Amino acid sequence: MCLLINSYSYNGFPFCSEMGCICTCTKCRSKGDISFSTSNRRLSIKIVPESQYSIMGCNASILENYASNTTITYGADTIHDSVYQEKSIGEPLIVRANSLIHEPTPIINASVTAREIVLRRCGQTEPLSFEECYTPQTLQKCFKIGEGVYGEVFLFKNHNGTSSVMKIIPIEGKQMVNGEHQKKFEEVLSEIVIAMELSNLRNETKNKTYGFSEVQKIRCVQGRYPERLLELWDIYDETHHSENESPEMFTDDQLYIIFEFANAGTDMEAFVFNNALQAFALFKQTACSLAIAESALQFEHRDLHWGNILISQTDKNKKLTYCLDGHELTIPACGIVVTVIDFTLSRITHDGVCIYNDLSMDPDLFTATGDYQFEIYKLMQKHNNNEWQHFQPYSNVLWLHYVVDKMTSALRYKNTNSNVHKNAIKTLLQLKDRILQYNSAEDLVKNEFLL
Repeated sequence: MCLLINSYSYNGFPFCSEMGCICTCTKCRSKGDISFSTSNRRLSIKIVPESQYSIMGCNASILENYASNTTITYGADTIHDSVYQEKSIGEPLIVRANSLIHEPTPIINASVTAREIVLRRCGQTEPLSFEECYTPQTLQKCFKIGEGVYGEVFLFKNHNGTSSVMKIIPIEGKQMVNGEHQKKFEEVLSEIVIAMELSNLRNETKNKTYGFSEVQKIRCVQGRYPERLLELWDIYDETHHSENESPEMFTDDQLYIIFEFANAGTDMEAFVFNNALQAFALFKQTACSLAIAESALQFEHRDLHWGNILISQTDKNKKLTYCLDGHELTIPACGIVVTVIDFTLSRITHDGVCIYNDLSMDPDLFTATGDYQFEIYKLMQKHNNNEWQHFQPYSNVLWLHYVVDKMTSALRYKNTNSNVHKNAIKTLLQLKDRILQYNSAEDLVKNEFLL
C-alpha cells in the first residue's frame, strides 16, 4: 500500500507513481503497464507450519497451533495451507483449498483464532476505544500525511519532541472501503507478526539490527472515528483531493488495527546524497540488516525497491553497530541512518511457522516491463521455480543488485566532481559486477565486510 504524500515518504508507504516513484501498490498498478487485482494478493497470504510433519502439542507456539489447526487433508497426506474464507469475528477459522487441485476435507476446529492472536500481540484482551488510546492533546498535535487503499495515515508529535506515524486500518466490517472489502484478522495477523519480529531484532544479541521499521505500538480499537481525525481528513481532502472515502462512514461497532511506527525519514529516491560514499553507506546498512534478518528469521523482503528504503540524517561521525550470528560489525553511518520498510510481499520463519505471500497467485506481477525493478520479480520467480514458501535468500541478493544499480545510475548527488564521489562510484560499479555471485545477503556481508 502506498500513500499520496505531498513531499514525504513514511514507514510502509513509499511515494506512488503520481509523485515520480515506481510502485506496485493497487492504485499505481492500475496505471501504465501493470494490471492488478487486490484479491489475488490478499488471498495469497499464508501462515503454514514450518514442517508439514508438525504436530500440535503443549510445546508448540501459539502460531504453530494456529497453523496446525487450519489443516487441509488430501487422502492419506496432510497439507497445511491457511488460505482464508471470511468468517465473523471470534469464530474459528475456516480454510479453503485451491480449487484447481481437488476437493479437501478441512479440519476447522482451531484451538486459537486469528483475532485472539492479534489481541495478544496488541497486549489486549478486548478492543479499546479511541479515547482510551489517544488523548485530545495528542490528537491536537496530529495531522494527516497520506492515505492508502486500506487506510489512513497520520503523523503526531510525541512529548519528547520526536514524531510517530499512525497507520489506521479498518477491519472486519461489512462496509466496502475505497472499493475494497475490509481486511480480516487473518490478513492483518501476518503483517503484524512480520513487522514486530523485524522490529524486535533491535533488542536481540546474536542477530541485532536497528535497520527495520521500529514498531512502537499496535492497537486494536473499536468505535467511530474521532472528530479531530475527521477534521484532519477534510483538511487533507481540500488540499490533496483525497481518493479515499471519508472515515465518517464508520459506526460504533467498527474495528481497526492501528500501527504506530517511529518516523524514519525520506525514501531513497527522494533523498539527495552528498556523494556516492554516502550511498555506499546506505548499501552497507541495508545489506547488514537483510543478512541479520536472514540469519534470525529466514527473511526475504521480495520487494525492496527504492521507495521501501527510508533515510534519516544523523551525525556525520556516528558509527552503527550490528551483530550477525554473534559477530559484531561496526559501520560508519556517513551522516545517514537507513530503515527498510513495507513487508507486504515478505517471507519469514518464526515460532515454528512460515509466513509468506504466495506470489504465484499474482501472475500480473511478472508481466510488467520498464524498470529493472520488474525484472527482479521475474528473476526471483525463475530462481525459485515460482514456489514461494521455502527460504530462498538469493532474492535478497537480487534486490541488493537493484539497489546498487540505482546508486550508479539514478540517485541524486550534490558533489559529483569530487574525488571521493568518483572513487566511490568505481567501488560501487565493481561491487555491482560481483554481487550476483553470492548466495545470500549473509554470504555477501561475511565476505565483503567481515573479512
